[in-house]
Amino acid sequence: MPRRAAFRRLAVTALVLALTTAAAVVAVVVATTSRRSVTPLCQVVATSGRYQLALDQAANAATIAAVGKAAGLPDHAVTVALAAALQESALHNLAGGDRDSVGLFQQRPSQGWGTPTELRTPSYAAAAFFRALQNESGWESLPVTEAAQLVQRSAAPDAYAVWEQEARAVAEAVTGEVAGGLACQYNSDGSGAAASSSAPSTSLADAMRTELGSSSFTTSTRASQWLVASWLVAHASTYQITSVTFDTYRWVSSKAVWTTVSPARADLAITVAGHGHAPITDSSTV
Repeated sequence: MPRRAAFRRLAVTALVLALTTAAAVVAVVVATTSRRSVTPLCQVVATSGRYQLALDQAANAATIAAVGKAAGLPDHAVTVALAAALQESALHNLAGGDRDSVGLFQQRPSQGWGTPTELRTPSYAAAAFFRALQNESGWESLPVTEAAQLVQRSAAPDAYAVWEQEARAVAEAVTGEVAGGLACQYNSDGSGAAASSSAPSTSLADAMRTELGSSSFTTSTRASQWLVASWLVAHASTYQITSVTFDTYRWVSSKAVWTTVSPARADLAITVAGHGHAPITDSSTV
């Protein structure tokens, strides 16, 4: 074969290989982009401020609010409890602490708060805090830090004041005072650190009954309906809830924001991964 022809064939072969490699690279980039993970986080947007929470912090805050409101307590009680939990544990359910302190409020089994297992259960710990708060005369009219100190008996009694503004903003969002005040994002396809690694210990319906007092999505007031909606969003990663729709708002698991929809829904509906994304409404079985 002439040297010039052989050179041309070699050049063509090299070009084909280069183009094939480039196409493979593009394919990998496209595939990676299509599976892009979201950063697990929650956004609080309320009249008292804007804050960012981790998924577990938001879930714990929503549990505290649900337990307080189910007990018939005012929003101020929720703010007090949130300020205490922010100071004691940063809203994380801690396995330990000073001496035998555990959980969200760093309650001590040796002081009669409950067993370590009970105090590591956020709904139990919140209920214990609220019972203690209700036993203190005049707490309703006290500033947040003073009311929290009545329960916590901290060596730093003024420390709760540092968290008052954030606690109030989070309370506005999770009690339903501010519509759509809490939104979280997580990887609902099972990828990423935020996806549940195992099945939750209780069903969604059981958790709602324990914390909200009912597994129904229908409540008597708009604020309480938003409390339920916020609770569902805060616990979405645990129960693989992929959307929540209420009124003219819709949340989806890939975005930490509520968007407007039309027409408005009079009831509250959710979709859950593995259920064919059929909406679950108040008339459905959770």
